[in-house]
Amino acid sequence: MGAAAKVANEYLNAFYSGDVAGARATVIEDFSFSGPFVQTSSRDAFFQSAAPLARIVRGRRLLKQWEDGDDVCSFYELNLETPAGKGAVLMSEWHTVRRSKLVSARVVFDTAAFRALVPTR
Repeated sequence: MGAAAKVANEYLNAFYSGDVAGARATVIEDFSFSGPFVQTSSRDAFFQSAAPLARIVRGRRLLKQWEDGDDVCSFYELNLETPAGKGAVLMSEWHTVRRSKLVSARVVFDTAAFRALVPTR
């Protein structure tokens, strides 16, 4: 595992275990995030948008990870438990690392599986 993958895994482990301070410490202030439901260009905006996940995340299982220089792609199942039920959502994250910090993340996931567990109001 190279340096970029170590940073990405430190972030993923902290983020999905509920260690917000640890996850925040791995990203730069102008962190860029893009996902199906949220696009942000700051660390504060990202963590504010992600805060509701803490109540429903029940772990993740890494399926595969690739590293190419400063880029890391992680493919995993995210376990969720909500009033609508519990199950796994297939996800992928592409992180870019510079100077031992995450500068950007792009997330894609099975939105139908997610919405089955987290329906819109």
